[in-house]
Amino acid sequence: MAVRMKDIARDLGVSLMTVSKALRSHSDISDATRQRVLKRMRELNYQPDWIARSMATGRTYLVGLALPDLMHSFFAEIAMAVSRKLQPLGYQVLIANSEEDPESEERNLEALTARKVDGLIIASAQHHGNVKLFEALAKSGIPYVLVDRLLPGVEANYVGVRDDELGAIATEHLIGQGARRIAHIRGPAVSTGRGRLKGYRRALEHRGIKFRPKYVVSGEFGDSGGYQAMLQLLELRPRPDAVFCYNDPVAVGAIKAVLEAGLAVPEDIAIIGAGNVHYSDLLRVPLSTVDQSSSAIGERAAEVLIECMNAKKAPAIRRIFIRPRLIVRDSSRRS
Repeated sequence: MAVRMKDIARDLGVSLMTVSKALRSHSDISDATRQRVLKRMRELNYQPDWIARSMATGRTYLVGLALPDLMHSFFAEIAMAVSRKLQPLGYQVLIANSEEDPESEERNLEALTARKVDGLIIASAQHHGNVKLFEALAKSGIPYVLVDRLLPGVEANYVGVRDDELGAIATEHLIGQGARRIAHIRGPAVSTGRGRLKGYRRALEHRGIKFRPKYVVSGEFGDSGGYQAMLQLLELRPRPDAVFCYNDPVAVGAIKAVLEAGLAVPEDIAIIGAGNVHYSDLLRVPLSTVDQSSSAIGERAAEVLIECMNAKKAPAIRRIFIRPRLIVRDSSRRS
């Protein structure tokens, strides 16, 4: 016979309402009680009746997670952190991958809202905000949280880093290693790409180093783009002596191009990325990077979304900025 909620309640000596609230992460019960109930549910392999539960609560217990690139471990780690937070509360996470295509993302969001998800977490591929898309989301009544990327003109909950701060940290590090001809392989025209370029320029200006437009080339968001961009930079005279790359995959491609040209990293060209993806320290030349705390971003975004989904009235918009952290490895370490 299937285990019922009333069986859990009787087993633990608590009310049926307490078990129900634990399953919904209701604020009326303590975290200790909730953990005790959830632990017993796992032990007894309790399986909720989703149809009955949805009819009783008006919820689907589905959360949509719209990401631009599942091949990038930064976003995969966000997805895992979101799932870790939501699954113990009975939510299933539906993941949609736009492959950095704004039109694909729009279709994905339409499909997720058609599934009547209870909430959304979005790392948007939109380059210019697409305010109408997010106005439609707001009118649907489905709460959502943006992660990693801010959208101009869109007032929404957000969890991520300040990308101009990240860009300045990376560039300041290269300056501290003695570099003066510092190039930047920039990312796509989303807030992360724009912010990191801004921080790069600010750090150069702060240290009295002339900004050279020809030292900024586009590498988009992957290793192939980083490789091609680095080939362009290697043709310049004078050649850059350091490169800040938009993210770690771009930096991997850049390192490959430098090594194939018979040059040494970091002696000839120091390189730093961003994201601290899980393989960064396993590369032929371990990669210096700026850690964005991907797991923390996912966890905090899930917490904000849970608060929004449980609130009777939409809470005030929150923007949570996580401090980026410099990780120095061999690709930039000169002293």
